[in-house]
Amino acid sequence: MTQSPPPRPAEAARVRAVLGPTNTGKTHLAIERMCGHSSGMMGFPLRLLAREVYDRVRAIKGDKQVALITGEERIEPPDARYFLCTAEAMPRTAGQHAFVALDEAQLGADPERGHIFTDRLMHARGREETMILGSATLEPMVKALIPGAEVTSRPRFSTLSHAGVCKLSRLPKRSAVVAFSVEQVYAMAEALRRFRGGAAVVMGALSPETRNKQVAMFQAGEVDYIVATDAIGMGLNLDLDHVAFASLSKFDGRRKRRLTPSEMAQIAGRAGRHQRDGTFGTLSGTGKGDGEPLQFTDEEVYAIEEHKFAPLTHLFWRDADPRCDSLERLIAALEARPDKPVLRPAPEAIDLAVLKRLAADPIADTVRGAGSVRRFWEACSLPDFRSLGIEQHARFVARLWDDLSAGYLGADFVAARIAELDRMQGDIDTLQGRIAAIRSWAYICQRPDWVLARDEMAARARAVEAKLSDALHARLTERFVNRRTTLLMKSLGQDASALPVTLEPDGHLTVEGESIGRLEGFRFHVDPTAGVADRRMLLAAGEKALPALLESRAEWLLSQGIAELEISGGAIRWQGRALAEIAFPGHPGSGNFGTPKLTLTRDVALLPDAAKTKLEAGLAAWLDKQLEPLEPLRKLAEAARDPNAGSQARALVITLIEARGVISREEAGLENLPKEMRPYLRKLGVTFGALDIFDAPLLKPAPRRLLHALGLDTRSVQEAMLPVLAEGSWAKGRLPAGYRYAGAQAIRVDLAEKIFRAAFDARAKVVEAHPKERNRPFRVDLALAVSVGLEAENARRLLGSAGFRCERARPLPEGAHGPAAPDRWYWRPRRPEEREARRDARRGAERPRHGKADRKDSRPGEGKPRQDSKPRGEKRDDRRSGKPGGRPQRDSRPPLPKPDTGPARAGGAFDKLADLLKG
Repeated sequence: MTQSPPPRPAEAARVRAVLGPTNTGKTHLAIERMCGHSSGMMGFPLRLLAREVYDRVRAIKGDKQVALITGEERIEPPDARYFLCTAEAMPRTAGQHAFVALDEAQLGADPERGHIFTDRLMHARGREETMILGSATLEPMVKALIPGAEVTSRPRFSTLSHAGVCKLSRLPKRSAVVAFSVEQVYAMAEALRRFRGGAAVVMGALSPETRNKQVAMFQAGEVDYIVATDAIGMGLNLDLDHVAFASLSKFDGRRKRRLTPSEMAQIAGRAGRHQRDGTFGTLSGTGKGDGEPLQFTDEEVYAIEEHKFAPLTHLFWRDADPRCDSLERLIAALEARPDKPVLRPAPEAIDLAVLKRLAADPIADTVRGAGSVRRFWEACSLPDFRSLGIEQHARFVARLWDDLSAGYLGADFVAARIAELDRMQGDIDTLQGRIAAIRSWAYICQRPDWVLARDEMAARARAVEAKLSDALHARLTERFVNRRTTLLMKSLGQDASALPVTLEPDGHLTVEGESIGRLEGFRFHVDPTAGVADRRMLLAAGEKALPALLESRAEWLLSQGIAELEISGGAIRWQGRALAEIAFPGHPGSGNFGTPKLTLTRDVALLPDAAKTKLEAGLAAWLDKQLEPLEPLRKLAEAARDPNAGSQARALVITLIEARGVISREEAGLENLPKEMRPYLRKLGVTFGALDIFDAPLLKPAPRRLLHALGLDTRSVQEAMLPVLAEGSWAKGRLPAGYRYAGAQAIRVDLAEKIFRAAFDARAKVVEAHPKERNRPFRVDLALAVSVGLEAENARRLLGSAGFRCERARPLPEGAHGPAAPDRWYWRPRRPEEREARRDARRGAERPRHGKADRKDSRPGEGKPRQDSKPRGEKRDDRRSGKPGGRPQRDSRPPLPKPDTGPARAGGAFDKLADLLKG
């Protein structure tokens, strides 16, 4: 057995043990004492606590004077004089620093790590002062192991009292809920999210960075609750008022047992800071499952409140510097028994279990010599951050040793392993697994003789761990914290003016950065991600601040955002929401098209009355300017109300207004209109066309779009009002307003009228030159029609709808040269009986047929046999025979169809067409 000699009396005289319960200022005292010396070192049970004290000392002494040394992290400036370490990373040298302190020294009684603290308790010494910090239960051990040491007891600054059993839904603010399993921690955090808006989460499985961020979130007041395992009892300084136990039992690695009173006190003592008293208790509904509530015994309550616990009777010990001549001697030294009665051999830890497991494998044959044995023991001492268990962790150590036995781990190999873990995707458990794995590599990279380019690889590992910790913190916050609900609960009962609701530029309403809903126009919508329990609270919070916000929003809209308004669906809209419905006075058929009436929608119901009146006036002024393109329609409306216009003219004007500017001659009732009224109507802009009567200015894009947006014309609209529409560019049976069919295309009615006029002018010239010849053929130049986009064949069909018939010219014989003969045109309007038959056919086509074989296209002029337009007696030129006027040869092929020169799809109207031609 190898055991260090007991300290000499001179050394013992410089040792001071400061013992007492939590919240006695022991750690604060040690920091002050260390900063008063020229150099110092402190050992802590947690990397998290070491980092916290490191930050405090660095703020006092400066970055260059302070170092942080843990298993996974090493920040050591060249001139550092103050070292903050974890107990495992704390050097065993004595006298190297003027001051040395060991915090939470009572952990020497811990079965897993106790031998580390016992060794530091017995051997870590400062040249000028040594301080042992711990629970009062440690006093017998200090006196037994360090004779002559000065023992000082410190009382607790505040009172700790039992508060009994409490429901989770009634848990007071600034409380911690303590559980002893991951499942229970998650369940408590989820419940607090529903009842109180969320909680921070602290577990031993989290990385120190993640725990720091969760604790900082609680300390900053972002959440009022924290859910933690017993890791909260290890020196974490929190502003807690109450500690609630969700369980009083835990699994210690071997069995599930009830906490000892001292363990309960270590955790409960986190409640109350400095002079502020604290309370502890249990949660209802978390008992044994048999209806018995979870509660402390009277003895346990007395012990915790009075800080009276059974003193420690032993500490665990293991040789901290064993002989490494061989693996057998190393194992024997680690299993040796101490010779002091207050020390007990430490239970087999995982490092020793891995050593014994690998010593029985063939890999042990590669371990030869004292240096190799010590290096192998260092590899076996790699902490099992991933909690894999002995077998899997032993295999990981074996693979590590395969590389270490040959020298160093290559930088490329280590960089590749770190890069494999540099992924932020995944849930909480996945990220926890990656953090544990990167901590293993961070530990490996800290070893001075294991990795080439150690500093670079260590920096990479720390960077990846920091990123993973940030991602894990975000996942925990996303899952267990509803910050919005937390903020709103703090604001309950406040005045509307005091509620910190802000309207963001994108329309979201936020409370200290958390969205509670969105304004679409002037309508408030609760955030769709809110649960059922939160919706009422969010709606109430939004409606408190809405009147003032909406008033400023209305002022901005009228002053700066007026260009964002639009007319659609018969309403003025903003951001897709209707602000005011637009209605025109009068009733259908009255021809009344006066000043529109605005009716504000329910979206602006929360506006104050004064702001609502101002908004309505502003919208009315804006609408009046937008209606300028409909000025021709207003002129027609004024004429419809003019008693001097005559009843027949007013009737036509009203019909034209109700048709929104375009009507066919068939439906206009021109037979009742006196000829002397036409000049009056032409002055109003009315055009009497061959087939249509229309107001040309209303065929421009702006008025057509506006009529459609106002809901005054429900027909489809062609946005640009193109001259000609290609086939298939409109829905079947829904020709856009202002167009008529031209074969397979559609043409705007005013352009169709120009083409008709050109054809009538060509005919008029022939009639004037040959007044005595009846129905003399004439020529029509299709250049105008083709120039606007009509195909020649569709132009012929358009002219056919107005009564023009085309006699196609015979093609040149084969082998002939010269220009082709022009087509010959005739004007053959239908007789009244033909018009009646055509009108009846169109009405029948509007009624759907249900027959199987007789369903045909109802377009007039299509699908009917075409009459030969050649005069009788004229010889035909049969191209198939190859001989002019010859008999056609027999051919089994069907004859080619003749080009369709019949009327266009829309039926022509020839009422009073003679009057039109006469002027």
